[in-house]
Amino acid sequence: MLFYVIVYDISCDKRRKKVSDLLEGYGQRVQYSVFECVLEQKKYNELRKRLHKQVKVSEDSVRFYPLSRHTFNQIETWGEPPITELPGSTII
Repeated sequence: MLFYVIVYDISCDKRRKKVSDLLEGYGQRVQYSVFECVLEQKKYNELRKRLHKQVKVSEDSVRFYPLSRHTFNQIETWGEPPITELPGSTII
């Protein structure tokens, strides 16, 4: 499993709502257009395929940032919500 930060800038309200609703099924919203998701490769591929159907690449932007366990431990968070935890990990 990997930890992904997924961010988007969708120009159309209708498409933006569909993308947001889809991402809520895979992870936690941490800011308006930012989600944190812990996904196995199969789920990640499924999400990308489903998102691709909702996004117009000529008008919209979606970015996927994978973080390894090494870099995950270096994340600094101020405020709410708390960072999404990796399975089997402890955050201090």
